[in-house]
Amino acid sequence: MPDGKAWMTENLNVDIRGSYCYQDAALNCRRYGRLYTWESAQRGCRSRGGGWRLPTNDEWRHMARQYGGVRDDSDDGGQAAYAALSVGGSSGFNAVKGGGRTSDGQYARLDAHGFYWTASESDSARAWFYNFGQARYLNRHDDGEKERAFSVRCVSDG
Repeated sequence: MPDGKAWMTENLNVDIRGSYCYQDAALNCRRYGRLYTWESAQRGCRSRGGGWRLPTNDEWRHMARQYGGVRDDSDDGGQAAYAALSVGGSSGFNAVKGGGRTSDGQYARLDAHGFYWTASESDSARAWFYNFGQARYLNRHDDGEKERAFSVRCVSDG
């Protein structure tokens, strides 16, 4: 990627404790990757070896800036970054809208939102995540409850 780091171009799909297939369907894991709690997301990236890890909020933000930036630091509300980083976009990143899983086991937002964890905590119970929203913009949030399960892209310094 233009930020000089190696990013996965598919969602992580490593079956570990704390990861789920959307609606518990294996077909969804093949199409969207698995959904991970914040802690399992970190373990999942490390399990790839070779220096792979969960990217920080700053790394996500820097990578998104290469394509116009996220909603709160772009001129177009994050639309250019959304388009470039989504499936079929110019970046080859191919983000998909895999939805998420709540801490009580409910699944929601498949094909409407792609939620992606970062390694950056906002406090002991929450962490930053990035949202490819159905309104076709890329946004970031600091209130991801760590027990929720979201998609994951891993990064390596090369």
